Amino acid sequence: MIHTSVFGKTSDGRNVLVFKIKDGANEVTILNLGGIIQSLKVADKDGKPVDVVLGYNDVASYENNDGYLGALIGRFGNRIEKGRLVLDGVEYSLACNERGNHLHGGIEGFNKKIWNHVFDGPDGNILELSMTSPDGEENYPGNLRVQVRYTLVNGELRIEYMAMSDKKTAINLTNHAYFNLDGEGRGSVLDTFLQIDADRVIPSDEFLIPHGDFKDVAGTPFDFRKGRRIGEKIADTDDADIRNGDGYDICFVCNKAQNEYAKIAEAEAGDSGIVMEVFTDMPAVQLYTGNGLKQDGKSGHYSRYSGFCMETQFIPNSVNCPSYAALGDPVYDKNKIYHFTTAYRFSVNKE
Repeated sequence: MIHTSVFGKTSDGRNVLVFKIKDGANEVTILNLGGIIQSLKVADKDGKPVDVVLGYNDVASYENNDGYLGALIGRFGNRIEKGRLVLDGVEYSLACNERGNHLHGGIEGFNKKIWNHVFDGPDGNILELSMTSPDGEENYPGNLRVQVRYTLVNGELRIEYMAMSDKKTAINLTNHAYFNLDGEGRGSVLDTFLQIDADRVIPSDEFLIPHGDFKDVAGTPFDFRKGRRIGEKIADTDDADIRNGDGYDICFVCNKAQNEYAKIAEAEAGDSGIVMEVFTDMPAVQLYTGNGLKQDGKSGHYSRYSGFCMETQFIPNSVNCPSYAALGDPVYDKNKIYHFTTAYRFSVNKE
């Protein structure tokens, strides 16, 4: 069963609920505010619980601090150049909230919403959050109904995204959890060993906007195919994309068939021995190494590189780049069902 309690109140007096789902020694805590993963405790190599997700202890911090810590992102995760969305010859000017571009759904994205909830599954251990984004919100067309289901079973946190609009629109949902597999607040993730099954990344300009190009990872700081420490080449300022992102903030094109559900990445922490495998049927994943973190979190100050994100998604700006949309089109016709799944599977290496 899922345990429910009040986490706090928003600045306008609404209750924020917290849902705790247990799986043996593992436990995930999710808020109805923004579908936020507030904590995720998994057993380390000694069997002790470690909270591997960055977050805050109060509602005000989630309302006032930047960074999208643990949040559900929508309608469109990542960036759209100048907020430009053209559908059937009609141009929609989406709300621009980052250096003249549209980021993570706009001024008030899904991370700011209070979601409805129900419990599902034979034991009532599936959390389903739902909401409707009205036609015209952040200038998107269509009333968009959204459902997101969270399960925690056998060490695997699974997030299942579903949506449908009554008008043609763009949809690209993801989660913005920051992971530190040695434990949130335990320093940087530079020594975390990371492997990503991707031969290509998406280069971008100084505003982190891609324009339809691809870049082979061979011989670059982005070659994680055989795995290496996150910090090994993060300061390689000879690479334009490292400079533009001030570290890793780039989209990897997954080496798998379109719509195939498969493992795309694996990370391992040296101290805790915790291993995280990432599975998805999305075509791409954004690696972000918390380059802009500078806030106080649950157990201390979060600074640069305190966590890393693996945001599964359609390629950013794919609404304006046919070469990206060919790998996964974020434009959905009226009543077409959007349905994708991402899972983070945890285990330990006791060696």
